[in-house]
Amino acid sequence: LQLVESGGGLVQAGGSLRLSCAASGFAFSSYAMSWVRQARGEGLEWVSTINSGGSITRDADSVKGRFTISRDNAKGTLYLQMNSLKPDDTAVYYCVKGVDRLGYRGQGTQVTVSS
Repeated sequence: LQLVESGGGLVQAGGSLRLSCAASGFAFSSYAMSWVRQARGEGLEWVSTINSGGSITRDADSVKGRFTISRDNAKGTLYLQMNSLKPDDTAVYYCVKGVDRLGYRGQGTQVTVSS
């Protein structure tokens, strides 16, 4: 089982980033997937979840209307499109297998939003 996140970086407030998570070693298309984040010194915060087929999504209030979770089951890849980024979005972002924010996750990708 492997989850590899990419796409993070440094961006100015108001900018956009698209995160990707390449999944392997399990039946990706059979599982709901989630994104969580962890700011320095804070706990894990759930961000978004998508069902196995990609037809149902849920977002945290803090990102609703700005972030969009999606997936490509043929490619085994999960995405997070992040628009209108704010300094409070600065964190390490992880993709998670399933809906539990404490579930198996990758190594993460750093997102830093400057004001």
